Amino acid sequence: MQRLFSTFPDRWPGFGLLLMRLGLGITEIYLATEILTGEALAPTSVAQSLIAAAAGVFLLAGLWTPVTAILAALDQIWIALSLRSSHGGGNGIHILLAVLSASVSMLGPGAWSIDGRRFGRKVFDFGDRSETHDDSV
Repeated sequence: MQRLFSTFPDRWPGFGLLLMRLGLGITEIYLATEILTGEALAPTSVAQSLIAAAAGVFLLAGLWTPVTAILAALDQIWIALSLRSSHGGGNGIHILLAVLSASVSMLGPGAWSIDGRRFGRKVFDFGDRSETHDDSV
């Protein structure tokens, strides 16, 4: 994961990435549950909604963010194309979610995420280097 991103920003940039992930994850979960609670669902709608809900949970946690965000973007494009072929409209939110998902994939999870904790920059403490040790005794 460290190879994908040069930094895991903290402070204001990290908070901005956290807000993007939270907004995206909550919206993905909300729309997925809204579709799943509907009547007489097609198998493709169930699959699309389950992928969106799972991606939303992973994005909320900031776990495997680049892979999850790309999966979410592809799923939202799939949903938008399915809606276009079925009833011609209402796919603007799915296009927006796809663009935001792609953006999160490219920008990374930020410091406030599981990815940031696991793969972010580490500080190594080598102790006080001013002390000299006589190992010849």
